[in-house]
Amino acid sequence: MDQIPGPAKERLLYILRLLEASGAEDRVVTSSELEELSGWSSHTIRKDISFLGAEDDGTVGSSAGYASRRLIPRIKEALGLNRRRTFCVVGLGRLGSAYLNLDRSSLGEFELAAGFDINVNRVEILRSPAPLYPAYKMGELIGRLGIEIALLCVPPGAAQETAEKLAAAGIRGIINFVPRALVLPPEPGGEPVAVRNVFVTDELRALAVCMA
Repeated sequence: MDQIPGPAKERLLYILRLLEASGAEDRVVTSSELEELSGWSSHTIRKDISFLGAEDDGTVGSSAGYASRRLIPRIKEALGLNRRRTFCVVGLGRLGSAYLNLDRSSLGEFELAAGFDINVNRVEILRSPAPLYPAYKMGELIGRLGIEIALLCVPPGAAQETAEKLAAAGIRGIINFVPRALVLPPEPGGEPVAVRNVFVTDELRALAVCMA
């Protein structure tokens, strides 16, 4: 996967989403069709798919198009999405509690394993398909439950400290919904924690720029 450039990974991820959403798993799609759906040139799409490697099964490099039932698992394998991964929600206010009730069928290879909040009363009152725990148990449970990813939905003032605790507990990736940048150096002897920031204001500005 490291041989695939970052922008190509993003496009392949989007192509995967298009293929899965279109129900095209039993048909052949062409780069021209994908161009219409994505807005990227067919040349760019063919180049991105070429990073998956050539096979005799026609998945890659076929002049007639790509067999979706083969292309989908190839993309998943290349992007490391071919196994189950567990995640937790940290901070169970309005935003965090909403993520507790995501439709499981829409989560694909991801599984909600737990929710954490500093407010013990909130943990006891909220209903969730996943077990809820006080935040002080993160260090104990994240490793035991094999949780790799955290959705960070805490107040801004608690974001950095909470993120550091998650990193120390073994979390490998954080989706940060807090409008504050996180600084997370690698744990001693460990891998850097991947962080994706989802700031609503930034998205609104980006959309406004596109509309201008």
